[in-house]
Order: sequence, then structure tokens, then C-alpha cells
Amino acid sequence: MDVQLPISNPSVPLSEIDLECSSNEHHCINNSTEEKGVHGWKTALLAYKTLGIVFGGLVTSPLYVYPSMNLKSPVEDDYLGIYSIMFWTLTLIGVVKYVCIALYADDHGEGGTFALYSLLCRHANVGILPSKRKNTNSDISHGSHYTSTEMHNKLGKFFEQSVVARRLLLFVAILGMSMLIGDGILTPAISVLSAMEGLRGPFPSVSKSIVEALSAAVLIVLFLFQKFGTSQVSFLFSPIMAAWTFTTPMIGIYSIVRHYPSIFKSISPYYIVHLFLQNGKKGWLLLSGTVLCITGMINLEAGSLQEILKYLNHCGISIQYVISGFEAMFADLGHFNRRSIQIAFLFTIYPSLVLTYAGQTAYLIRNLDSHNDGFYKFVPTHVYWPMFFIATLAAIVASQSLISATFSLVKQSVVLDYFPRVTVVHTSPYKEGEVYSPEINYILMVLCVAVVLGFGDGKNLGNAFGVVVILVMLITTLLLTLVMVLIWKIPLLLAGFYFIIFFTLEGVYVSAVFTKIPQGGWLPFAISIILAFIMFGWYYGRQKNMDYEMNHKITLDSLGGLLSSPQIQRVPGLCFFYSNIQDGLTPVLGHYIKNMHSLHKVTVFTTLRYLLVAKVTSKERIVVKRLGLTGVYGCTIQYGYADSLDLEGDDFVSQVADSLRAHIQKGTDGLSSIEEDILELEKAKLEGVVHVQGKTRFHVGKQCGWFDKILLKFYEALHNNCRSALPALGIPLPQKMEVGMLYEV
Repeated sequence: MDVQLPISNPSVPLSEIDLECSSNEHHCINNSTEEKGVHGWKTALLAYKTLGIVFGGLVTSPLYVYPSMNLKSPVEDDYLGIYSIMFWTLTLIGVVKYVCIALYADDHGEGGTFALYSLLCRHANVGILPSKRKNTNSDISHGSHYTSTEMHNKLGKFFEQSVVARRLLLFVAILGMSMLIGDGILTPAISVLSAMEGLRGPFPSVSKSIVEALSAAVLIVLFLFQKFGTSQVSFLFSPIMAAWTFTTPMIGIYSIVRHYPSIFKSISPYYIVHLFLQNGKKGWLLLSGTVLCITGMINLEAGSLQEILKYLNHCGISIQYVISGFEAMFADLGHFNRRSIQIAFLFTIYPSLVLTYAGQTAYLIRNLDSHNDGFYKFVPTHVYWPMFFIATLAAIVASQSLISATFSLVKQSVVLDYFPRVTVVHTSPYKEGEVYSPEINYILMVLCVAVVLGFGDGKNLGNAFGVVVILVMLITTLLLTLVMVLIWKIPLLLAGFYFIIFFTLEGVYVSAVFTKIPQGGWLPFAISIILAFIMFGWYYGRQKNMDYEMNHKITLDSLGGLLSSPQIQRVPGLCFFYSNIQDGLTPVLGHYIKNMHSLHKVTVFTTLRYLLVAKVTSKERIVVKRLGLTGVYGCTIQYGYADSLDLEGDDFVSQVADSLRAHIQKGTDGLSSIEEDILELEKAKLEGVVHVQGKTRFHVGKQCGWFDKILLKFYEALHNNCRSALPALGIPLPQKMEVGMLYEV
């Protein structure tokens, strides 16, 4: 038994979720504005808040798009074609795919690649392990756009019958999330570096090395401040991004009027065709730069999954299976709602980007060789320094959003068994989602600074940026197509039409950005593959571990049979036996009793349960019960995210003993009298206390297939080097005991 105790019921598969409202005073979660009770000005307020959280990376993309393009002796038609590509990319992928389609593919209010995967797991048996759940009415999503999936089509049956296909589907979903983290490493670097390069405009003597050093310094300060949390500055995010969002298109309009009023004629697809015909391979390679205009389309939200869990906990919804839904543009559904994101994008972000890029393009048409000079070249002189100040703040906000989101992703992945355990510190006693991970923070800081110093300038860094983002969009297209066919029951011809259009569009982009892999694009790609392999290996090992424990758990009846054997002795003392199975007891217990031929006279099977509240009251901290056997009790230690469990060992034992004494005084189970039970408890406490924790490993024998051999050995390596799942309780070392057991695969 490896104690894994961050969620309320970790003894069941973590790849699925089954939601049932426990009372009629609340409605099950749905993402419609009406059901969330968000109307009118409240929706507008939410839309305003999305500017600083959802779209931070997207609206700052004009800082680095044109400088990242490999343009040689461009002419007017080249710029018209480039702007046409960016306009239609923002329109088709941003408006049509995400705003009009993907935002409706929510899983109980959550969006993202993992939300799509969780939908498929719940409505079709495509999980990595066989589902132990029967189809019920509660399995059908509460949204009106979902229909029953009892009659699986051929595609659904293919995934159900193919283990390889199910494993590949999970890996693809994990890869999507890993790629976002990998690209998130580059976002702070390229945003801050591109903003700081504005110093070279009024001060040409400032060298690139000075800009890099200043950018690295800003990033280091930003990462060092992470341990204090973001509550103190987060209220500034939306005003800063609002200032950026509304000032850049104003400058764009000024540039259009002054330099090239007819710029919007380039909206005609004719200019795209002309660009490719005139430039051939060079025109195709330009796509690796234009793709950066949508790199912020996929953004991470610090706490989207946390929000749904908090909401479900508030509603009294029973969580029997837990899913993880991490993160595309629509991943922020859980934090906001569909309509607020749609309003913000359609009425602010989209027109802002269209006008800003139009203004940049208009300036470049009159200054053909100025694309390498970056964003600031087209900013009028009299507003240069205000725009530099706003751009720097906007870049920091975009970076902060990505950093906080990475912490949240890692935290939720740890909680839901998708990532090896790392230190997670809650920096706010009021916000469960505001977290900080020292290990992850310093890894991100080192990588970001190394990227800034290693790549040199924004153009070189642009070669690495955006490679994995378009791959995530491709993954979203694939998963969304499966959702359309398997869940929405959209006709195959219509779903195929959607798939062909967007898979082709994004596939062409992928083919272009792959040419940037030797020039730096390998970095986020390599990081993403490594992260995905770590997450997949950890998740697979945890699921195998859990599957074994559920199939070999010790029931109270079997425990009673073991204790009734004359070979088993009840030895003096008080034993805390830690278990992560609530519906039964860990197999380590049977292994322990059979080999030690004994069990302490008073044994308390202890489980630690993480609750989505700040603090648990002292009355609710310890929950005890009899288990129907003499001297055998169950104990659940409940704690919130702001609670400290670093208690003194004797104090912890005394608290549990007091709770047991109070529980015993309320009544007896008929096996002995109240006085006898209390006397036995006090005597056992005086005779000595021991805390027993299981230490399990897999026995990977010759009969195992090559897949299990590789994945489980990799899991063992991760498991041996990660933090213990048991929170610090201040237990003295002489009282600790680990019982090893090999789980046979």
C-alpha cells in the first residue's frame, strides 16, 4: 500500500466521473448562462475578467509575430497575403472552431483536451482500464446537446475492443496537456523579451545582450515572487490587459489611415493564393511565423478543474469517479462561463487583433524591411513610452497567468494521480486554487532564463515558439471529432466535413512549423514528450496499483476469519494502520497478518482525506467508527488546504484516542462492555504506539508483456523518487514501520 490520500474516494479509477445531485436544492452543473445564474451585467463583468486570465497570451502576440517571420526582400503583395492568412486563421480557428463549436463540448462546465477525453470515457468505454460502471441516467450529460450512447457505432466498438487504441487515446490527451506546459515555458520568455526589446528603439546603443540580461532579471524577480501568491496583484490583471487590448487597435487604426487605408482588401482569399503561387516553398514556410497569431488561442487557467470540484462539493454532489480536464481556450469554462468567453472574444479580442495586425501590416507595406524591428516600430513617437510601459506590464501579466496555470495544472494532476507527487503550497487561506510549487517554480525559472539567454532574441525564440500549440489544436480537432461521432451523434458526413477542414488547415500549419524543430522548435516538443511519458507512466502505474488493491482488498469478513485463526495472536499495543481504501482494507494488511501472525489488540485503520475547504473544524477533523471486531476501529483524518497536519506525534495519538473514547462511550457493539473497551484502549496506548504504512512495489515477472515491463519499471523509478503521499504528522521515527509487499502484475 502506497498511501495516496488527496481526494475523498481514491479507491476507484480516476479516469471517469459519475455525478449525482444529492439534494433537489441545487442543480447539477451545466455551462449555460441561465443555469449558472449569470445574467446581464454579471456576464459582462465576467467577460471583462477574462481579459486578464483567459486571453493574456493571445492579445500580446502582436509583440512577436512579424519579427518571427523569415521574410527576405518582401513586397506589398507578400504583406497583403500574410495579413489575409492571419485574418482567416483568427476567423476560422478562433471564431468558428473554438467559439462556435468547441465551447459547447464541455464536460459539466469544464473544457480542454482532458475534458474531451473524459467525455469519451464516460459516454463510451474508451478508458485505459475496463470501466466498472454501469450505464445510468446520470451518465448522460445534462447539456441538451448530448444524447444517449447505449448503441455504440463501429468507431466506439473499435476503441472498446482495441487496448492499443485506448492507450494511444489517453497518451494523446496527456500529450495535449503536456504540450501546453511545454509551450508555457516559452510564453514568459518570448513575451518579456519582446517587450523589453522596445528599449532598443529610442536607445539604439542598447545591445541584445543587455536586453537579454534585463529580460532574464525580470523573469527571475517574477519567479521569486511566486511564493507570496498572486492575490495582491491579480486584481490589476484585467485593467492592464484591457488597456493593452483597447490601445493597440487605436494605434492600428491610426496606422491604417496614415499608411494604407485599403488594407482590408486583403481579406480576399485571392491574396493567400497569390502569395503561395508567387513564393512557392517560401510562402509555405511563412506559415511557421503566422501561426504565432493564434498561439495564445490556447491558454491555461489556474484552477479550472479546481472550480468544478469546489462547485460540486458546494452542491453536495457525490463524486464517485474523478476526471481531469485540462486546457484549451475553452478550458476556462469552469472559471467563467461560455457566454462571457464568447462575448469577450467576439467583441474585444477578435476585433482588437484584426485591427492591430492590420495597422502593423499597413505600416510595413510603406516600410518594407522593418518587420525585424518588432512591434514598437509602428507605434507613434508621442505615445511610445506609454505603450512600452503597457506592453511590459501586459507581458508580465501574460507570463504570470501561464506560471500560475502551470502550478494549478501540476497540483490538480498530483491530486488526481496523473503526476508524481511534488510539494504544493497554498498561498491563500481563502482561494483553494492559488497554489505554489517550489520544485516546479525553480525548474520553470531555470528553463525560462536559459531560453532567453540561449536563443538570443525574439526572432530566434519565435522559432521555438508555437510548435506544440498547433499540435494541441490538432489534438483538439481529433478528440472533438470523436465527441461529435460517439456522443453528439452528428452524421458521419457532417463530422467528417468538420474534420477534413480543420485537420487540413492545422495539418498544413503543423507541416510548416515542423521545419522549425531543428532551429529551436525541438525544445518545447522534447519537454512535452518527456512530460507526457512521465504522466502516462505514473497514471498507468497508479491505475494498475489501484486495480490490484480493489481486486485483492481485505473485507471485514475476511479480516474476522483471519483473526479467528488460533495461529494469529493479538499483541499488546496501539497500532495505526494507514490505508487508502475506504470500501475495504488494503491487501498489505493480509500480507502483514499472515507473515507476522499477529495484530495489535487495538488497531485503528487510518485514512487521511483532503477536503476542498480552507480549514476543517476540530469537531470534524477526526471521524472514528467501530468496524464490528474487537479492538478494531476505523479513523478518517479530514483536512483542508490551509490546515497544517504537522502535529506532534503524541498530540496526534491523544486526539485520536480522545475521539475513540468519546465514540466508545456512545454505545457498544455487543462484543464487550464500554468500560472494557475504554480500559483496553488506555492500556494499549501505554504499552506502546506504532504507525504502520505499506510500501508496495510491482513484481514484473517474465509473464508480463513488454508494455507492462517498460511502463511499470518506469513507474517504480518515479515512485521511488517522489514525495511520500502521507502528510507530515510529526510521528517519531521509532514509532514508524513500513511493511513491504510485492503486487503481482
